[in-house]
Amino acid sequence: MELTLNEKRLLVALGSMGSADATALAEAMGTRPEAVVQYAHLASGRGLVEVHRDVRRRYTLTDEGKAYAGKGLPERQLLESFEERIPMKDLQRHPLARIGIGWMRKKDWIAIRDGVVHKTGGDLPGADERAFAVLGETGVVQDGEGVQDLVRRGLAEVEETVTYEISLTAAGRHLLAEGLDLRQETGTLTREQIISGEWKTLNLRRYSVEKVPRRIYAGKVHPYQRLLDEMRRVLLDMGFTEIHGGIVQSSFWNFDALFQPQDHPAREMQDTFFLAERWPLPEGYERVRDMHERGGETSSTGWGGTWSVERAEQSVLRTHTTCLSIRHLAEHPRPPVKAFCIGRVYRREAVDPTHLPEFEQLEGIVMDEGVNFRHLLGFLKEFYASMGFEKVRFRPGYFPYTEPSVEPEVWVDGLGWVELGGAGIFRQEVTAPFGIEYPVLAWGLGISRVAMLKLGLRDLRQLYRSDVGWVRETPVLAEPIRGEEGQCRS
Repeated sequence: MELTLNEKRLLVALGSMGSADATALAEAMGTRPEAVVQYAHLASGRGLVEVHRDVRRRYTLTDEGKAYAGKGLPERQLLESFEERIPMKDLQRHPLARIGIGWMRKKDWIAIRDGVVHKTGGDLPGADERAFAVLGETGVVQDGEGVQDLVRRGLAEVEETVTYEISLTAAGRHLLAEGLDLRQETGTLTREQIISGEWKTLNLRRYSVEKVPRRIYAGKVHPYQRLLDEMRRVLLDMGFTEIHGGIVQSSFWNFDALFQPQDHPAREMQDTFFLAERWPLPEGYERVRDMHERGGETSSTGWGGTWSVERAEQSVLRTHTTCLSIRHLAEHPRPPVKAFCIGRVYRREAVDPTHLPEFEQLEGIVMDEGVNFRHLLGFLKEFYASMGFEKVRFRPGYFPYTEPSVEPEVWVDGLGWVELGGAGIFRQEVTAPFGIEYPVLAWGLGISRVAMLKLGLRDLRQLYRSDVGWVRETPVLAEPIRGEEGQCRS
């Protein structure tokens, strides 16, 4: 049996003392009691010593408890402040009423009928009162009945004293009788010790090649950030340019420029975070106004009614990244344009395992001569395939600013078809006010749903928690998500 030097020193000290507490052994060994306990547990695992842990508790009054000392608990003082009955409104004037009434009712000392408090007569002192009386007289008590109730009420506090009694076992005495080598152990050899040959006479520390080494966790990118970077790389490889923008946008860019009517439900407070600041409208906003009111110079009839400048100037936390897409198109109205954005968006949602008030969205647009609906489906299939989804299909959808519109779905084993976003071709009412004359393919993807599928999560909140254990255990390379055999349907 190979022992460390400290275990050997502990056995030798116990050999002369028989049985001792950790403090006495620490003095004999010239170390700290905490270190002695550590050595003892190692030796205990080898069956050489026994370690007995003794915990003693002493209770003293808190500052609040001292305020009641000699007078009684608040409920007792309150009970003794009136005769057999008292109107509740009069009792509530007592300084201790806020605390005492609840405890009197809990202890069944009183009954309340028609606004009058009546004594029940069952007010014998309980265990907590007896413990409180002893504390008030002596200032300290050990464990006993009722004292824990005082701790829970904040009237008493506990101090724990832990002692360790360590003694030799028969195996320990036998090993000690055989003699122990107390020479200093050498764990690491120096260059000089190897060259001089001194290592031959050293007391080398033993080791086992069969022992499992301590696990080392290499640094890694957060799994969610790694997924975002993967999506960004896929789109950059497909020839897209990344765009950026602020999280605070005017309602004009967030809603009006996308031909969402000013009375659309998405603008209501339950969906959008509005800010107090106002944002001036861009030059030429009148073309968007005219499009809303009467369809501008297109064949559309618009939404009718009167378009409000005040509503358009309201600032919001962006509800989607499509506002960045239309601003980019307004600044680049000539083809070709291939751009995407990965950004956080904000909506007023109830927090649950599948919803958060803030999440990431991926937005993509393609504007060029001759692009059509089939090109849009092709881009989406290519993107989803690059993300590991082998089977993709599309079903008709509706969005205020695209026509035609589709909702892409991917097949996931065990879940079936899962909807992952929306896509379509920008309506003329969106593009015409900015002088855009060519088709614009657009799509938006909720990245968090993709992340839940790829990382095998059931709770969306896991993506944002500071869970180091989850980050360490999540593989750097995830298994691809396989679909059923068969041709993708669109």
